[in-house]
Amino acid sequence: MTIIEVDDLRVEIERKWIRNIYLRVSPTDARIRISAPMLMSERAIRQFVLAKEAWIRQRVRRAGKRGCPAPREYVSGELHYYKGRGYRLQVVYRDGPAKVELVGDELILLYVREGATKVQREAAMREWYRAEMKALIPMLVARWEAVIGVKARRISIKQMRTRWGSCNHGTHDINFNLELMKKPLRCIEYVVVHELIHIIVRLHNEEFKALLTRYLPDWRETKRELNQPFG
Repeated sequence: MTIIEVDDLRVEIERKWIRNIYLRVSPTDARIRISAPMLMSERAIRQFVLAKEAWIRQRVRRAGKRGCPAPREYVSGELHYYKGRGYRLQVVYRDGPAKVELVGDELILLYVREGATKVQREAAMREWYRAEMKALIPMLVARWEAVIGVKARRISIKQMRTRWGSCNHGTHDINFNLELMKKPLRCIEYVVVHELIHIIVRLHNEEFKALLTRYLPDWRETKRELNQPFG
C-alpha cells in the first residue's frame, strides 16, 4: 500500500490486478482508500481523486460529525481549548459588554449579561478566539515570511469546515481556520509554514514536502497531532 496527498486529502492506494478503480471513504474514521489497477499511473489516480473531490469531502465531513464531541452549551464546567490546553469555563453574569479572560492555566472566565442566550455566549467566545488569532497569526506569518523568503498578500481568519488553512497560489492570499486557536502553538506554526510554502509550490508534491522538511523537520508528527480530535 502507498499513500499520496491530493491537496489536504490523504489517500491510501492499494494496487490490484483489476480493470477498474474503486474508491471508499470509511464512515467511522474518514480514511480514504483506493483500489487501483496495477498499471494505472499515479498521475491518473490523482486526476481521479480530484474529479471525485466534492464527493470525498462530503463523506469526510459526515464521518467527522459521527466522531465529534457533543455540541458546546457554553455553561460553567465545560472544557474549552486554547493553544492546546484544556480550560474549564466559568460563566460570570454582570452588566456591561461580554468579555473573556484566562485565569491561570485552568480557567476561562466568560462575562455576559444575566439571561444571555447560548448563541450570545457562543458569539462572545468566538470573537475572543478571533481577537487572539488576529494578534498571533500576523506575527507568525511575518517571522516565517522572512525565513522562507515569500510574502503573503492578504491574511484572513475564517470558519472553515474541512481545512486548517488555504493559500491561493496565484494571488498569495492565505486563509486560516479560526479553530486553530484551540490547537498547540507548534501546530498553528506548522499551518502557517504549510500555507506560505504554497506560495512557492501549489501541489503537495515532493518539492513541497522537501521544503516542509527543510523548515520543520518533524512536520509529519506535528501534522498528526494537529489532526487529533479534541479530548
